[in-house]
Amino acid sequence: MGSLFRGLGFMSTAHGDIKRVTTHTLQSMKQHGEKISMLTAYDFSMARIFDDAGIDVILVGDSASNVMAGHETTLPITLDQMIYHAQSVVRACQRCLVIVDLPFGSYQGNSKEALISSIRIMKEAGAHGIKLEGGAEVSESIKRIVGAGVPVMGHLGLTPQSIYKFGTYTVRAKEEEEAEILLQNAHILEEAGCFSLVLEKIPAALGTEVARQLKIPIIGIGAGGGVDGQVLVMHDMLGITKNFSPRFLRRYLNLYEEISDATKKYIKDIKDKDFPNEKEQY
Repeated sequence: MGSLFRGLGFMSTAHGDIKRVTTHTLQSMKQHGEKISMLTAYDFSMARIFDDAGIDVILVGDSASNVMAGHETTLPITLDQMIYHAQSVVRACQRCLVIVDLPFGSYQGNSKEALISSIRIMKEAGAHGIKLEGGAEVSESIKRIVGAGVPVMGHLGLTPQSIYKFGTYTVRAKEEEEAEILLQNAHILEEAGCFSLVLEKIPAALGTEVARQLKIPIIGIGAGGGVDGQVLVMHDMLGITKNFSPRFLRRYLNLYEEISDATKKYIKDIKDKDFPNEKEQY
């Protein structure tokens, strides 16, 4: 049995020893107080870089609707498009856990539809689990999906697929009543079988309390430092986007400017007949 566990990557939370991050690995990390790192990715090349760098989880987010396709919200992206992005990411990853968002309209109708959409992602993309938004209203679907053997990550707080209901991207659950409902929903999702939750744009104290009360890992995006891990959209973290600057975002690069400068230099070298030079020809 020990050799089987080692083959599955259950040796320890020391990441140099882990061959493949699994939902079990994330649970062990929470128990040992090791923070979980998570980024979005949508294509082979970026996913390969993140996986090689040692990221724990890649989320193939429905944020692809915004950053890859240019839509104003996450709502337009389809299940087929999410599967395409997920296929590209899965092919790149040898170590990290790959979770895929169920897009708007692919699971809200009923639990059967939610299960069919989840199975398509698992079979056609080779993903390791799915993520969906909502609380008690999706608990039946979560139970059915988990019952079929598909790991489910929940998502509470600011849920972008419901942006037209909220009408704003401001912080959620600032008032006691909404905070209590969020906490109740977190327990409901855990009991329904979620292996982890994402909390988006809520007060830090509430994020800390959810992480304290629940046994499953809590991943935050604008939920403070008291949760079990953090996730950012890759385009924001790398500075590819430049007009989006919420308080929770830390940019680690400014690729928008760097890529723009490189492109301008490339154009200039062509116009000046400097590229290609003699060494760059056959």
